[in-house]
Amino acid sequence: MKQKKIYSVIYVTLFYFLVFDTDKGWTQTPDSVVIKKISDEIFVSGQLYKNEEYLCKKIGARLSGSANAEKAVQWTYNLMKSYGFDTVYLQEVMVPHWVRGEKEVGRVTSTIESASVDITALGGSIATSKEGLTAEVVEVKDFDELKKLGEKGVKGKIVFYNHPFDVRMIIPFQMYGEASKYRYSGPSEAARYGAVASIVRSMTNYVDDYPHTGSMGYNDSLPKIPACAISTQDAEYLSSVLKSVGKATFFLKMNCETLPDVKSHNVIGEMRGSEHPEEIISVGGHLDSWDLAEGAHDDGTGVMQSIEVLRTLKKIGVKPKRTMRAVMFMNEENGLKGGGEYANQAKKKNEKHILAMESDAGGFTPRGFNMTMPEDKKERIRKWKGYFYPYGAYDFTLKGGGADIGPLEKQGVPVIGFSPDNQRYFIIHHTAMDTFEQVNKRELEMGAVVMTMMVYLVSEYGL
Repeated sequence: MKQKKIYSVIYVTLFYFLVFDTDKGWTQTPDSVVIKKISDEIFVSGQLYKNEEYLCKKIGARLSGSANAEKAVQWTYNLMKSYGFDTVYLQEVMVPHWVRGEKEVGRVTSTIESASVDITALGGSIATSKEGLTAEVVEVKDFDELKKLGEKGVKGKIVFYNHPFDVRMIIPFQMYGEASKYRYSGPSEAARYGAVASIVRSMTNYVDDYPHTGSMGYNDSLPKIPACAISTQDAEYLSSVLKSVGKATFFLKMNCETLPDVKSHNVIGEMRGSEHPEEIISVGGHLDSWDLAEGAHDDGTGVMQSIEVLRTLKKIGVKPKRTMRAVMFMNEENGLKGGGEYANQAKKKNEKHILAMESDAGGFTPRGFNMTMPEDKKERIRKWKGYFYPYGAYDFTLKGGGADIGPLEKQGVPVIGFSPDNQRYFIIHHTAMDTFEQVNKRELEMGAVVMTMMVYLVSEYGL
């Protein structure tokens, strides 16, 4: 019993110093009162989770150019109008229109056996012929091994990039960044040496049966070849066959097609600033998603959190000193046209963005914010960190922002990325697993709370 009391005293003391003995801490200030109202509104009366469910279940996959993407545009426009934001409008943007077609077929054949494998076409890939394509498959780990094989070892074959995530890296996005070049540039590099198709190990540190799609890009000076991803479990199988038997063929059939670009829109909701309306704070995510599932974490959570930021502040009666915008970017997954157009229009109108925030790392428990901005602005934000500790957001050390706000960053705008605990993210990223059932209500709301807090504080005090 005595030991339990000692542990209790230690816990209370640590909690006191963590929450109260920090800059601005959890002391009773006008800001802490507003922050508690933010938290209470989202936890008790939040619209976030039900909106996420509607986006996923009633609309579903939202690849740019698709009918569902346009349904999502109209629905989020009407949703923000219903919340009574000062202005809600559509920003026109031309986007790519790639369609997958019938489900892909993959089969590995060796002298021992023939087995079907789980594959998915990469976004932007060309199709095989209607009959499919069969060729010997050759395995490489990286571009150096590919170069060593050269045309002699590659011509007429299918290149299999078996490059696992480097699990020694702590941050999953670092693993992803290191490996994803084989997805994006791998097809053209294989074509450089005469390959007829390319296969890439899916972008995940987990071994399972779900292939991960994602964007790829052709080098226009090289032949275009079909490109797909293979599930990590089947990547292990294919590699074992090649090692044990020494030779195998791969049958690949894909029916994808790139159609002419189509007109779509970014969707923007705005609350006008009362004292400095010319200073703009944007918070957003991307409305489009890949076509294999519902785009729940990528990036339904981000766009719904961004709308919830403005809805919450309006509901609790905050009159922002600076203009706040919730931006639903279109076409992050396979073109970044929405983010580019938003930045182009901001420059054309000579708008003054003092901060751009993005949520595109999943709707998991908050861990902090990644920031790319001058050091004095970082320090200003870090002085508020005591407010964020109780909600699990403690890390303000890493550089970052987001793909859609990258063009604003190039214009000199300070950018910040909401950073959740994303150790589970690459289980579902770009797969058929990215569904509403994978979203935890409380975690999603916690993220919205800290994002709303950040927007509120920047609106009040600027940077």
